Amino acid sequence: MKTINVGIVGFGFMGKTHTYGYKTMPIYYDRLPFRINLRGVCDSVEETASNAKEELGFAYATTNPLEIFNDPDIDVVDICTPNIFHKEGILAAVSAGKHIYCDKPLAANLDEAEEILNAVKNADCINQMALQYRFLPATLRAKQLINEKKIGKILSFRAVYLHSGSINPNKPIGWKQDKNFGGGGVLLDLGSHVIDLMYWLLGEYDSVIAETRVLYGKRPDKNGILIDINADDLALLTVRMKDGSIGTIEASKIATGTNDELRFEIHGDKGAVSFNLMEPNWLCYYDNQEPEAPLGGSKGYTKIECVQRFEKPGGLFPGPKFSIGWIRGHVHSLYNFIDNVYKNTAASPSFQEGAYVQKVMESAYVSAQTHQWIKIN
Repeated sequence: MKTINVGIVGFGFMGKTHTYGYKTMPIYYDRLPFRINLRGVCDSVEETASNAKEELGFAYATTNPLEIFNDPDIDVVDICTPNIFHKEGILAAVSAGKHIYCDKPLAANLDEAEEILNAVKNADCINQMALQYRFLPATLRAKQLINEKKIGKILSFRAVYLHSGSINPNKPIGWKQDKNFGGGGVLLDLGSHVIDLMYWLLGEYDSVIAETRVLYGKRPDKNGILIDINADDLALLTVRMKDGSIGTIEASKIATGTNDELRFEIHGDKGAVSFNLMEPNWLCYYDNQEPEAPLGGSKGYTKIECVQRFEKPGGLFPGPKFSIGWIRGHVHSLYNFIDNVYKNTAASPSFQEGAYVQKVMESAYVSAQTHQWIKIN
């Protein structure tokens, strides 16, 4: 059995999430043809890295990412650092001949994303983005219905990703509220997910007009000192798609009353689909071909029980009927990547797709500055 050695760079929230995925993959997927070995973990905080090694079984811990990139035994580098460090890490991993899994967005800006694409273009490097909402049974079913033309020609859509964590003006800022580390604000953080989902489901964007908002001009840092805020809390986009449909996209961390609410509604001339991450077991499907009838007949939305009905070898544990959770999408995304590494085949969503999402986001920022429609080439 082939062993795939993994090194993780950055052990915050996402580093822990991806580690959970690697460790539980053999439980969720029966009789895998490969074994995953957690070889090295790196974090800028020595105690964090050391604790990860002791508690989660990494062979070694370090504060120097070059030890991960230059380790000849490591096959896969998983990059979970703040956005501003993605390019540097990816270029080092490519130079060292590693396969790469990277948290979204691909980079802090489009120039860096294009530099990454040039680096991987001729490299023997299987690469994938952590855009895990493509990997839930409900969103996979939505893709299937759209591809089968069950909802017909796409007419319009609305898609949102809403959090409420930035409403409190006294909450200390993290790196995602600092453009110097994130490259942007909520558009790059949450918006990248919903922009990618619509790209995956509906195809390429044609043009965008956008507006962004910063709720408070200053927020406290961890020491209570007020500092200027340069990262958006809210982004609103109206987009035209190349298939002729139009839609709206919203990303917000100031949506009072929300928790982790990613939802979309897509309307076609033959039907519609809708999804809400807060009810992840279901995809709602409307068949407009059903005839009108007294008392309603069979016309109306159907809740498809997607639950954990993954295609094999997924879905066997804990079973197809058990409710799904947020982290399961991460595990399936990682499985998709590692399976492609094992087979030596291209993975998706690739860095190429991540760079396209970056282009849409950068176009939205340009639009917000100029108050004009921006064409996306």
